[in-house]
Amino acid sequence: MEQLKHECGVAMIRLRKPLEYYREKYGSYTWALNKLYLLMEKQHNRGQEGAGVGVVKLHSVPGNEYVFRERALGPNAITEIFASIMPPLEHDNVDSLDAAEVEAYTPFVGEIYMGHLRYSTTGKSGLSYVHPFLRRNNWRSRNLMLCGNFNMTNVDEIFKSIVKRGQHPRIYSDTIVLLEQLGYTLDRENHRLYREFRDQLDDPELGKAIEDNLNIKEVLKNASPEWDGGYVICGATGSGDMFVLRDPHGIRPAFYYIDDEIVVVASERPVIQTVMNVRKAQVNELMPGSSLIVSKSGEIDITDILGEGENKRCSFERIYFSRGSDADIYRERKELGRAVVPEVMKAIAGDLPHSVFSFIPNTAEVAFLGMVEGLENQLNKIKAFRIADLHQRGTLTPETVKQIMDARLRVEKVAIKDIKLRTFIAEGNSRNDLAAHVYDVTYGCVNNDIDNLVVIDDSIVRGTTLRQSIIAMLDRLHPRKIVIVSSSPQVRYPDYYGIDMSRMSEFAAFRAAVALLKERNMEHILHDTYIKCKEQALLPASQQANCVKAIYAPFTDRDISRKMAEMLTPQNTNAEVEIVFQTIGGLHSAVRSCPGDWYFSGNYPTPGGTRLVNLAYINYFEGKTAKRAE
Repeated sequence: MEQLKHECGVAMIRLRKPLEYYREKYGSYTWALNKLYLLMEKQHNRGQEGAGVGVVKLHSVPGNEYVFRERALGPNAITEIFASIMPPLEHDNVDSLDAAEVEAYTPFVGEIYMGHLRYSTTGKSGLSYVHPFLRRNNWRSRNLMLCGNFNMTNVDEIFKSIVKRGQHPRIYSDTIVLLEQLGYTLDRENHRLYREFRDQLDDPELGKAIEDNLNIKEVLKNASPEWDGGYVICGATGSGDMFVLRDPHGIRPAFYYIDDEIVVVASERPVIQTVMNVRKAQVNELMPGSSLIVSKSGEIDITDILGEGENKRCSFERIYFSRGSDADIYRERKELGRAVVPEVMKAIAGDLPHSVFSFIPNTAEVAFLGMVEGLENQLNKIKAFRIADLHQRGTLTPETVKQIMDARLRVEKVAIKDIKLRTFIAEGNSRNDLAAHVYDVTYGCVNNDIDNLVVIDDSIVRGTTLRQSIIAMLDRLHPRKIVIVSSSPQVRYPDYYGIDMSRMSEFAAFRAAVALLKERNMEHILHDTYIKCKEQALLPASQQANCVKAIYAPFTDRDISRKMAEMLTPQNTNAEVEIVFQTIGGLHSAVRSCPGDWYFSGNYPTPGGTRLVNLAYINYFEGKTAKRAE
């Protein structure tokens, strides 16, 4: 019901044939550029604050550009970028040109393509923060273009280390810090090759030998060991090497497809399947800690860089962020819906005949289908029991069987999103009143003051939309009871790996736990936790423990759910309101491949996450409102 800003999306393409090949086979030199556009549009859900495109040409002649970049801001950034790139190519009738001319001079038609979609999770915005980033140099092998889907939890430490070496980053951001760090190791690799070949070759053969022999694997190995965070880093040198590196725990996703014509990388598997029209089995996951490297000559090396750590692939990817068209994600989301059925049955006291089931928003539809399947199984058990009971009593007739079998779940579309109201024109209660009308309700599907109304969502994080609009909107249907179901567990802890939820006070579950502590005269736990977090802050990150867990320890999940329902229910709501959450056990049962659950459990996959959650609590207790705990 409330949109979360989350990790970015990446797309990369490396052509393995001469440009002339693609014009002859597919009718255009811009075939790969068109594929990049599709890869980005199919991942539009991953970033609507900005986008960027980069292209590297391998055969540009001196005096002409060989690294091109275009960026734009806003939800229409992809359209703006390609509206800038494509018309000049069409005006020049590029497909009528000689292949050698296109290879040498035509902008944005090259061999390496990079696309990025951005969601800011740090509060920093503007074109200066939109990927890809460039590190320029007169030597092609020292040029570096970088983009990624990542957040680093130890930016301070990395920043200090590169400044200590004498570097002077232009901007304080994790992208610039990584760009400078990778640029430094790339420079060292260039120096190594210069020393190796300087007594054997003269210019320009010396420069070509350096370009042909860059060891990108060593560049990555030298730069990445001190990184702490969730990341997929994509890069390309001006001389034609390309790489993608994934973090050791697999926190952020990456997939690739390779054939004799092309190498494709994207954040989501079905995007590659759709754009390249290939089967699921042909699209591979880049394993955690590994890198896909394509050399200037086109040789492919999928190699371990950091070692594969404990599997902490992000479960929120499966619950909410990734497109549900992935076969595995679709199955898992249905299973998440099935897993909440026992708690739903408790909430409605097993009264299926007087319960209406629906979903808000559309992203919850697949979990809704799973929940309905689980409820139908429950209904079938009830039918079987009744038939067996009538048979035992000797009163089973065709009429009674038909009456039992005619029972159906009451599944309805109770809410329809009408328009995107311009709620910024009002403040306070007026704004909330407008927000309450973002959805239209379907009148007549709920029996007034008799039926339960059960509505499933993918997740409840801040609870703002529930409080400001959804519950009031559902109450207009006059149900006896409203049951809000979350297909994910209670979100209790901040994320530091690319999702826009970093402050403790943002979480409805945290606010509910604090309220319960105060109600039960246990406020000393708030202060005690603050002291422990301060003590932990003096330790190295690798030695810290998550002290914030103490805030939740005195309460059951149901205690917190009840308090959340009380706090999020608007005044003058007539219906009883209950909130039902997925259990962590249900999550792991449904989403077996991606057990990363730090949002719910507080078990962070890296030391940096643990350090930052303690710091976030310190900021909360001291009344600080910094966007990030950094």
